[in-house]
Amino acid sequence: MTVDETMWTVAPARAAEELELRREEFRLAVRLGLIRTIPSPPPGTGAETNGDADVGAEGTARGRPGNRDGAGLGAGDPSEVRPRVRPRARSGGWEAVGWDQPPERRPVERAEIDRLKAAPDFPAGLRDRVRAVGAGEAAALLSVAPTRFARLVRTGHLSPVRFYLNRYRSVIWLYVAAEVTAFGEAHPELLTGRLPVALREREAAGEDLRARNWRSRHLALLLRGTADPWARAAAIASLLDPDRLAETVDDPHERALLDRLRPAPPPGLPLAGTARETAERLLRADGPDEIRWHRTNLTLALAEARAARPAPTPSPAPAPVPEERSLPQAAPPRGAPPQTAPAYRPPGRPRARNTHPPGGPSRPRRPGLLERLRRSLPGGTAAAGAWRGRRDWG
Repeated sequence: MTVDETMWTVAPARAAEELELRREEFRLAVRLGLIRTIPSPPPGTGAETNGDADVGAEGTARGRPGNRDGAGLGAGDPSEVRPRVRPRARSGGWEAVGWDQPPERRPVERAEIDRLKAAPDFPAGLRDRVRAVGAGEAAALLSVAPTRFARLVRTGHLSPVRFYLNRYRSVIWLYVAAEVTAFGEAHPELLTGRLPVALREREAAGEDLRARNWRSRHLALLLRGTADPWARAAAIASLLDPDRLAETVDDPHERALLDRLRPAPPPGLPLAGTARETAERLLRADGPDEIRWHRTNLTLALAEARAARPAPTPSPAPAPVPEERSLPQAAPPRGAPPQTAPAYRPPGRPRARNTHPPGGPSRPRRPGLLERLRRSLPGGTAAAGAWRGRRDWG
């Protein structure tokens, strides 16, 4: 069977190996848009016929095990797999097209890998474009002091590409080295001398746009990875806290749908403890203007999603069955003794049923405790409760 070459996909681990990238470099390349993975299918395509779906990869030969990235091994090249859509959950008759896999774990088309490998500066150029550096190394690239670089990034001149928490639970921001170098070439006046008055005033007011700029970049990645209007609205809603989300979305069914389609957190997020709380605060909008901006965008995204299809509502509960009322009993005749309820008898051990037929041989009675004690004493007898003769053991 002949299959179009552009429809073949490669597992993420195999794609990173062919592009000569480490795992973190491949993940960063996807988040920067340098490597295009298979996006979420838009509504109306065949991928949404089986409900909320995610993409995996299926080998050309059945019955063979797949790797941890979801790719089965085919009969030919083990890296080339066919895309498949696996159904997940349904809600009533409504089918949500979400995406439970982050973009860096989705398959990559073979044509995309060939395009990147055909570049004249491959692979050094690709690795340079995904190189991430800390604040100290970024300041060295600009030939400025670390304090001056911190003032520039706090005022929003550079956007972090990712962050992590060190052992002291401090947030460490990372920047793309190519973007840092390009900023220095485009704004040499900010690298020497005094900063402009507007920047000094913003810095004196305590402005710090690093987290906000990272959230904007993260949201752009989520919106680029899906075409479903409800999934796009869920990506915007993930940046709002529950109270703000409840103020923006009144319908509880729509809020439940947005929560079900909420995108997965970025990789490397702490699992528990104070570090998890610190990381979650960075995922939520905090400034009043930023919150207002996302609420406005969420309102517009919800209007587009409602126009495509309404949110599912639960089926109505069955009507309760009316209880049968007992007819009133007639009053007892005058002079009759009053009727009393039977005395309460606590539940005890159920009695053994006699399985012997009447008139048949009775089952021998098991000796009691006292009888067994008498038999164990010296001089005891096996007679039923009798004492044959007394012996003196003197």
